[in-house]
Amino acid sequence: MDNDQYTKYTSPLSTRYASKEMQYIFSQQKKFSTWRRLWIALAETEKELGLAITDEQIDEMKAHVDDINFKDAEEREKVVRHDVMSHVYAYGLQCPKAKGIIHLGATSCYVGDNTDIILMREALQLVRRKLINVISILSKFADEWKEQPTLAFTHYQPAQPTTVGKRATLWINEFMIDLEEVDHTIGQLKLLGSKGTTGTQASFLELFDGDVDKVDRLDPMIARKMGFDACVPVSGQTYSRKMDTMVLNTLAGIAASAMKMATDIRLLQHMKEIEEPFEKNQIGSSAMAYKRNPMRSERICSLSRYVMVDVLNGSITSGTQWFERTLDDSANKRLSIPEGFLATDGILNLCENVTDGLKVYPKVIEKHLNAELPFMATENIMMDEVKMGGDRQEYHEEIRELSMQAGRRVKEEGIDNNLLDLIAADPKFHMTREELNKYVDPKRYIGCAPHQVERYLAEVVNPMLEKNKDLLGDRAQINV
Repeated sequence: MDNDQYTKYTSPLSTRYASKEMQYIFSQQKKFSTWRRLWIALAETEKELGLAITDEQIDEMKAHVDDINFKDAEEREKVVRHDVMSHVYAYGLQCPKAKGIIHLGATSCYVGDNTDIILMREALQLVRRKLINVISILSKFADEWKEQPTLAFTHYQPAQPTTVGKRATLWINEFMIDLEEVDHTIGQLKLLGSKGTTGTQASFLELFDGDVDKVDRLDPMIARKMGFDACVPVSGQTYSRKMDTMVLNTLAGIAASAMKMATDIRLLQHMKEIEEPFEKNQIGSSAMAYKRNPMRSERICSLSRYVMVDVLNGSITSGTQWFERTLDDSANKRLSIPEGFLATDGILNLCENVTDGLKVYPKVIEKHLNAELPFMATENIMMDEVKMGGDRQEYHEEIRELSMQAGRRVKEEGIDNNLLDLIAADPKFHMTREELNKYVDPKRYIGCAPHQVERYLAEVVNPMLEKNKDLLGDRAQINV
């Protein structure tokens, strides 16, 4: 048995978290086949603009787009220490007729940077699809539970109730903001084009015998061939690394939204109100067999933290690019961009999985809510006593004292809240215990929550889902 795979480091992003789709986008095969497509686009454009390049040469290049001779490139790189020139050499071995015109006039960033933009756009489109599916799953959950009252919290202290569905719309809303940002970022991505070694296109001006018009036409023609509307208008040798920062910030926004939702789920699972999916044979703890840990939500938080910190790579790299270019971006970009996407992909896979299997426990929710409702009912009780002729300040003080008594009973003795019994027994109040029961109907305190859910889904979420209905239907598979 070959155990070589177990004797060297492999990234958990590949083995545990990211989907095969996202891994392929950042694979060697995808990268270098994209280089070859860019070389073909360059050769075709140069031919169309009058250079002596033949259809036979281009056809030869097209015949070897995907059958990349990796070994030849790897061996050559050991000699020349240059990845682009190694792949120019390897491509030339397969395309002897086209060998002399491959990479004509270009610098390394022609294939390197343009490929980075192409891959980031494709990866963002995959992120977009998964994000839309998370929103779709959550919208069904919100609609199903829009009328279920639940204790709300401010400062993690019990506050006026909301509903389970309304709380879910808060998660949806943050993901909707992220979706807008993804769409904006995709729209902002432009190819570098063929700008030359310092961004002046001097080599192409030489190739076209000083014809500036042909140089001006070069980038737009390449962009169209590669499926883009435009190239960046000006650059040094590279596109501005602020584009990488913009992309990483977009991913970090998704991570922050996912962490917020997953943290809420973890807290709710602690209270046994809502639980993430737990499989029949799943083990929650190696020591405590009874435990049902929220391990997938915890993993969302863990990966999200990684993605949010990854933003620093883009920002620092952008700020340290000297003049027209330096190479201290390269090694960092090889890690920070793919890993940012792979981790975000893993986050969204988990978000799909968790939200699609959330378990709600209404009886526990009602128990927790009922323990706090007497306190929340006191304002309505006080107002009604005032309507019967009472003094608002006197009733406020009386309720405050009775609330303190009931609170001590709950906290110090660990027994049920008896505030309503205390009020009914107090001669200053004019309500029986039975009359006071109407004040602890949870639906009296959820305000417009069910209506807000219906309106938000109908006016904001569902139109977006309808517009993107061809992307719906994902069901993520997670490895662990």
